[in-house]
Amino acid sequence: MTLAQLRYAITVTEAGSMNEAARSLFISQPSLSSAIRELEEEIGIELFHRTNRGVSMTPEGEEFIGYARQVVEQYELLDAKYVGKEQAKKKFSVSVQHYTFAVSAFVEMVKQFGMDEYEFAIHETKTYQIIEDVKNFKSEIGILYVNDFNRKILEKLFHEFNLEFHELMKCHIYVYMWKGHPLADRQEVTLEELEEYPCLSFEQGSNNSFYFAEEVLSTYNYKRLIKADDRATVLNLMRGLNGYTLCSGIICEELNGTDYCAVKLTSDEIMTIGYLCRKRTAISALGRKYLEEIAKYKDKTLA
Repeated sequence: MTLAQLRYAITVTEAGSMNEAARSLFISQPSLSSAIRELEEEIGIELFHRTNRGVSMTPEGEEFIGYARQVVEQYELLDAKYVGKEQAKKKFSVSVQHYTFAVSAFVEMVKQFGMDEYEFAIHETKTYQIIEDVKNFKSEIGILYVNDFNRKILEKLFHEFNLEFHELMKCHIYVYMWKGHPLADRQEVTLEELEEYPCLSFEQGSNNSFYFAEEVLSTYNYKRLIKADDRATVLNLMRGLNGYTLCSGIICEELNGTDYCAVKLTSDEIMTIGYLCRKRTAISALGRKYLEEIAKYKDKTLA
């Protein structure tokens, strides 16, 4: 196995075609195909499904490419620092459910480390994609929640993908709404009282199972339900339609402003928010700092 073969495999993955990858690598298509075949024979797995319409990764290939990217990135860092005598930027990426506090913690971490020596990325995305991102090394850390309903399903995936979940905080369930909502001044509210208002839920794409919902109580038969793709749209629907969503109760006015509030839901349900990482992989200094910033919100969970 050579570094060139790893780069070839990564390029094929990104191009989705042997011909396109060969052109970008400035080598012939037969030479590239031969190099990929030799790599597959050496490691004993098939990396790609070949069809007339191009190539796609096999499940085993996805895992291999994740490791390959890490090896190539580490080599490039070494080459830049010790051979090219350049100071390569260290990278940190995190994937999160649509939590404002997770973004706020990211902001604080970036402010402390600065962007001259570091390259940062944050992905607010779907639940299954968070798991995929950490599995495939796209992100070092994933932020999501588990509860009694989804725990067995998610923990099964974590085990299969060689990941581990660490608890950060436990939260009661709150109803997130704008302050002009008719129920915004209540100390506590029931689902029955919310029936006439639309529940706002984040779309989960092809993995739209109840188990991957970002909102707890996903199996409840809501009278009115609207799905959206991003947090900005959800906030607009709260104001425009008196919509609401279920959340942890952590308020980040510095990012979302002062027009929104959280009212406790009458429920015994508990959600556990935590971070996902790869097993037996040390968390970087950037990752540790990010988790320190998120941990500060534990004291801000509403009673």
